[in-house]
Amino acid sequence: AQRTPRRMTAPRIRSAARAVVLDPDDRVLLVRFVFPDAGERWALPGGGLEPDETHEDALRRELAEEVGLHDAEVGPHIWNRLHVIPFIDGRYDGQEERVHLVRTEPFEPRPALSWDDLAAEYVFELRWWRIDEITDGLPFVPASLRTHLDRLLTDGPPNPPVDVGV
Repeated sequence: AQRTPRRMTAPRIRSAARAVVLDPDDRVLLVRFVFPDAGERWALPGGGLEPDETHEDALRRELAEEVGLHDAEVGPHIWNRLHVIPFIDGRYDGQEERVHLVRTEPFEPRPALSWDDLAAEYVFELRWWRIDEITDGLPFVPASLRTHLDRLLTDGPPNPPVDVGV
């Protein structure tokens, strides 16, 4: 009997923009996500691109919506991250992120979106972190966040961007 070859479909990968938001004291602003099956994760702010939106435009929009940073000066593209995992809503099989450096004065995060809207996107907290508070064993995304932040602060923005892994 002859077998019909299975049709392989390419994974549906969403494009996203994220930011390493640093204040003058090198504190980094992180977002706490809580996912129904995966639990808590502290990650960089940002999100998916809308149709016809550049990474920089998406990042400015996301930073205003998610953390209340308006008219952010988007710095260099420093990191890349590919995470292949089915999205909860089933529309995507993963996300490819470009991470930019954003330097800003300290501010109190006040999202433009309501907390109900943010909770619908699994966002439950915003917090500034000192680099020494980012330690192994806590759920950071990427898992090697501390190592990459240390390298960024010591060596400056990499060129070309670095793959930071999952």
